[in-house]
Amino acid sequence: MKNIILGVMLLVVTLSTQAQEKKNKNAKYDVEVNGNCEMCKKRIEKAAFSVKGVKSAEYHLDDHVLHLILNEEKCSVTDVKKAVAKVGHDTDDVKATDEDYANLHGCCQYERK
Repeated sequence: MKNIILGVMLLVVTLSTQAQEKKNKNAKYDVEVNGNCEMCKKRIEKAAFSVKGVKSAEYHLDDHVLHLILNEEKCSVTDVKKAVAKVGHDTDDVKATDEDYANLHGCCQYERK
């Protein structure tokens, strides 16, 4: 009887360990971010790199996409979106506050959706 209970407990522990989501140390994401100029590009990339766990952040002005590589064990893509919004740039699902947007230079103030 003890062996059966022990076997069942071992099976449950094994299955629960496998059910945990494994986090990627080099996860790639593309995030839509509003920006107009080279100052925006530098500000957006600097904000992304300020998040611990971001390995690469490259913003493309032509298509308004921030290409990220990050360690999911240290941060999430939402953390990066919040950091970018904090410096005044709207992302696809995290918007900058009106105050943060107003602090942008005149040429950096994009048309908000």
